[in-house]
Amino acid sequence: MHDDLVQKIKRDPSYHKLVRIRSRFGWALTAVMMLVYYGYILLIAFDKELLASKTGAGVMTWGMPLGLFVIVFTVLVTGLYVRRANKQFDDLTQAIHDRVQS
Repeated sequence: MHDDLVQKIKRDPSYHKLVRIRSRFGWALTAVMMLVYYGYILLIAFDKELLASKTGAGVMTWGMPLGLFVIVFTVLVTGLYVRRANKQFDDLTQAIHDRVQS
């Protein structure tokens, strides 16, 4: 019975739509996240002077807010994925489940 259910799900066009949309969105977010993270790492490697320069009259350098941006950006990207998963992906999954169970 379990194999029959799996085959029904695999034949469902909504399942293929879900996989395609979720994969494309996940890879797009991964690419953006890697660009931000590796951009920061490359900045550390090749432009230490910029990161060591002070932001104002205080003691903080540009490296601290840029590093904080990478962390906050990671949280925002995660939140964006979770929000879309809770709205669109869960609805598609539920529709597939309902269709296959009937």
